[in-house]
Amino acid sequence: MQTTIVIATEARQEDLAAITAPLLEHNLRSAPPPNFFHVSLLLQNNHGKTVGGLWGRGAYEWLFVEYLAVPADLRGQGLGTALLRKAEQIAREHACIGVWLDTFDFQARPFYEKLGYKVFGRLDDHPRGVSQYWLQKRLETGETGRTGEAVAPDISRPR
Repeated sequence: MQTTIVIATEARQEDLAAITAPLLEHNLRSAPPPNFFHVSLLLQNNHGKTVGGLWGRGAYEWLFVEYLAVPADLRGQGLGTALLRKAEQIAREHACIGVWLDTFDFQARPFYEKLGYKVFGRLDDHPRGVSQYWLQKRLETGETGRTGEAVAPDISRPR
């Protein structure tokens, strides 16, 4: 059987499943159980429409925050902090030791650092003239946050 490289013109779920299957098989044989889980925290308006939130996935005792978005007109109300704190709580409930995420120069690096996240990687010129950063926060048992930190609003129930 001959194997060729084909450039796909569209992203298909079945192709992704075929690519990840041998990786998952290898990882299951070589590493501890991944304990996959998903985190979806939604910011909804009073009409029930999702306007922002946090989207993440956990594996191997870490939660990766893939997306965190708070609309411009809702910023400054503590919603971003509340979303991250809730995600950290969920990560702890799944026995995670940390949370990691990425951001760009023009996004929210200072916000994440204020909440205790530390840079562990940087990619310059992505895009040109901009840097992308990877940040992590280790979750310690009994962590209560820094003294003087503002209390974030409760986002667990719809308004």
